[in-house]
Amino acid sequence: MTPGTGVTNPRQQTNTVSSYIDAWAVYGGTNQRLEWLRDGSVDGNVANNQATLMLPGGFLPRRDSRGDPASAPVIAVDGRLAAHPEQGMVAGDVRANENIALTATHTLFAREHNRIVGLLPSSLTNEEKFQIARRIVIAEQQYVTYNEFLPAMGVPMPRYTGYKSNVNANLGNEFASVGYRAHSQIHGEFEVEADADTYTAAQLTALQNAGVTVTRNGDELALGVSLNLAFFNPELLRMLQLGPMLKAIGGEPQYNNDEQMDNHLRSVLFQIPVSGNPECFEDPSLPSCFKGVVDLGAIDIERGRDHGMPSYNDMRRAFGLPAKTSFRAITGENSEAFPPGSGVNDPTSLDFTKLTDIDGRNVPLGSPDTAMMTRGTRKTPLAARLKAVYGSVDNVDAFVGMVAEAHLNGSELGELQQAMWAQQFLALRDGDRFFYGNDPGLSLIKSQYGIDFHHSLADIIAANTDIPKSDMNDNVFLVADGNLPAAACSVSYHVDSTWSGAFQVSLKITNLSSTPITNGWTLRYQFATGQDFQQLWNGTVSQSGTSVAVGNPSWNSNIPAGGSVTDVGFIAHWDNTTNAAPPNFTLNNARCARG
Repeated sequence: MTPGTGVTNPRQQTNTVSSYIDAWAVYGGTNQRLEWLRDGSVDGNVANNQATLMLPGGFLPRRDSRGDPASAPVIAVDGRLAAHPEQGMVAGDVRANENIALTATHTLFAREHNRIVGLLPSSLTNEEKFQIARRIVIAEQQYVTYNEFLPAMGVPMPRYTGYKSNVNANLGNEFASVGYRAHSQIHGEFEVEADADTYTAAQLTALQNAGVTVTRNGDELALGVSLNLAFFNPELLRMLQLGPMLKAIGGEPQYNNDEQMDNHLRSVLFQIPVSGNPECFEDPSLPSCFKGVVDLGAIDIERGRDHGMPSYNDMRRAFGLPAKTSFRAITGENSEAFPPGSGVNDPTSLDFTKLTDIDGRNVPLGSPDTAMMTRGTRKTPLAARLKAVYGSVDNVDAFVGMVAEAHLNGSELGELQQAMWAQQFLALRDGDRFFYGNDPGLSLIKSQYGIDFHHSLADIIAANTDIPKSDMNDNVFLVADGNLPAAACSVSYHVDSTWSGAFQVSLKITNLSSTPITNGWTLRYQFATGQDFQQLWNGTVSQSGTSVAVGNPSWNSNIPAGGSVTDVGFIAHWDNTTNAAPPNFTLNNARCARG
């Protein structure tokens, strides 16, 4: 046994990266790695480094960028990159090449660092400019996390009341090994849309030769990038260009966060294509295409076991939740029995019988509209399959039970995963002395140099690529309304003014349907960052925790077809740190677009 460990103090796996939200993926955790990443010589003396990060051609440097790949920082190498590891891109995190979406995100924030450096006066030293830019990038990542990402996932946070020295911000083993997984949301293909003049004819030919499908529709291009092409293939990002790739990441609805995982993540992950078989790039499901099988779902389960994670029910108890007593209770289904003639060994038991979009409307099986599918129902109940595999609810792996749970209202997560995320992200916020809400240096930077960190991820993408902000959703973690089925209503939520401890909002509620609302209306949404009502006019309001319901006044209960209510507004309290806009609205339980 490791000295100092025992039943009440078990050993823990070592976290090799920082727990804090501190742009580790940009800057890394050692001076040696950071010096290599910065422009300037590599001689152990950061005093002669430039303020900028090395970005040849606007992309992360390759391991051979300084001439000797052997002396470059360590990176993770797998899949096709194993043939030419010197072509791997280097970032703060060793996993930057794992897939091109990850590579793109790391590249974006490296560009953002250099952009900020360019805004600073020449009177500052290189080291001063570097540290100011780094401070802003860290704050931006924190701000995006708490103002956009967590609200979009449906994970509310209480008000921020300042740094707490007694809060441990280390990542819990349970969160890192089990809780922070949403692999089922990943599609098997990136759909890159761009103007036809974005790429030359030669570039399009090169993309096609690399396995990308190219479809031209007038002045528009649609590029299909199968996920098997994206693993450990950083050169593909350079070919696709950063802007179109980043736009593609947020351009379509993700799958539901559940137990159903795309075949690309179960059959071709990280694998090396067999030479001389071009069909491998056309149909990655061909078993003859890849050496071995890497199933990410199986890895997620094994990761929990390898890290000594408790069972699903024990994990629920550890997070203050009652244990589940049946498989139906886990999944929220009505039955845990197989239909007659089916069973766990029936290969058709996993066939889809129904697909639905974000509004629960049917999507025909096999139709082109399946790209809009967010949920699917299979031939057999999930509860039946879990029972056949595990026998007892007390045997269920924590990861499996977690992703099998029905979602909480307004959340992409089930009860256990929601509790794990809420606890961890609260600790990462309150236990970080350098969290943006506790860093007066950020206000000083703004007053002296005019540089603010309050930027959305769309702001950052627009500032560092050729994609204008108007081409993206305001919150890129949410699908733009134009890419979703037509909504029955729209809501304009406009913050008119903000002052210490309070803010004022004007609401415009529009009935987009052809049917008038005649028997009253109720607008529902969630406050994601601890806001609460102080005063409302021209309506009624009730708030329970984060859930808000704004109703019609007695004199204004109707909204005609195509008509609007424009005189509703309110004043609410906030914590002077984060005032996230509600990510979703419903009117009489129908989804609304953002006006």
